[in-house]
Amino acid sequence: MMALSENLRILRTQHGISQEKLAERMQLSRQAIAKWESGAAQPDVEKLIALAAYYQITLDELVKGYTPCIQNRRDDSDTDIPTEPLIAFLLRAGASTYAGKGAAAVEATRPASHDLYYQEGDYRYIDTYLGGQNFLGEEALFVREQPVWGMNYCGRTLSDGFSGDFLKAALLQRPQAYPYRGPYLFTEGRYTYHNQVNGQFAWFHGQEEIFCDTERVYECRYHGGWCARRQA
Repeated sequence: MMALSENLRILRTQHGISQEKLAERMQLSRQAIAKWESGAAQPDVEKLIALAAYYQITLDELVKGYTPCIQNRRDDSDTDIPTEPLIAFLLRAGASTYAGKGAAAVEATRPASHDLYYQEGDYRYIDTYLGGQNFLGEEALFVREQPVWGMNYCGRTLSDGFSGDFLKAALLQRPQAYPYRGPYLFTEGRYTYHNQVNGQFAWFHGQEEIFCDTERVYECRYHGGWCARRQA
């Protein structure tokens, strides 16, 4: 089993957080974080709970070691569609539409829906969502006008403290390793974005949340995967 001190250091570096930033979030000194990571001291139970909540993992995962399920390098034997260029296109499409504050299409596909389009050659991306404070939608990828991959999502804002601009900033950080929504952790000012992912590009589900200070102000659940199979 991995030592707690080593696990704390790995978790912090995986999430791109400095000791100073983590100390600020935990309302501690940087020296306290350094002592935890060197093994010179250990967090008390209250701090362990706070750390687990911050990284959005269980206490057991925090203490024993945590390996996020973020792999998308899959066996393509059941589809003819190359994964790598499709993911690269998805990242560009996401950054050019909602996250990039792209304008919705003038003509909607359904009553009161919002449609966002992006296309490069044979690749087409469509994001259609309904609602506002409570919303649901679907992102879909097409190759030569045939659907190959999709993701459904459903979410809601929980407080007036929600910031749409912060959500867009988080979604602009959509990682190549798990290109479904945003990164596992993103912070800016008073806001913190968390994203939990299970599965691979072929079949996955997850949940994202936004906190303003300690208040949860937004949540969204999503799932998706391939809808294309190998041609006979």
